[in-house]
Amino acid sequence: MENVVLIIHLLLALALIGVVLVQRSEGGGLGMGGGGGAVSGRAAATALTRVTWILAGAFIVTSIALTVIAAKNSASSSVFDRLGTSAPVAEETTPALPGAGDSLLPPSEGDDAPLVPRAD
Repeated sequence: MENVVLIIHLLLALALIGVVLVQRSEGGGLGMGGGGGAVSGRAAATALTRVTWILAGAFIVTSIALTVIAAKNSASSSVFDRLGTSAPVAEETTPALPGAGDSLLPPSEGDDAPLVPRAD
């Protein structure tokens, strides 16, 4: 069912692109236009406008249908349930940080020990 709706959705998208490209430009948008288009005349423009609205409405309906189908399919399980494994849990390895009253003092001369927090 999902594949059928998806194919209809793609065909509607291509048809909508084609109908929009066939329509006569009113000009101004890109600095071009206004001249004689492939289809001219008020009756043809009205028919193309009506077809555009119908295709756009059908496109929106198929978009909503695909959203509902995808939500219905994914509501029952998560990605990890479908994989059959659980996510690895990272161990907390955060080093201890010095407190607010502690300060890091440089080692004294000849002292090879690394910097350690000392309480004042």
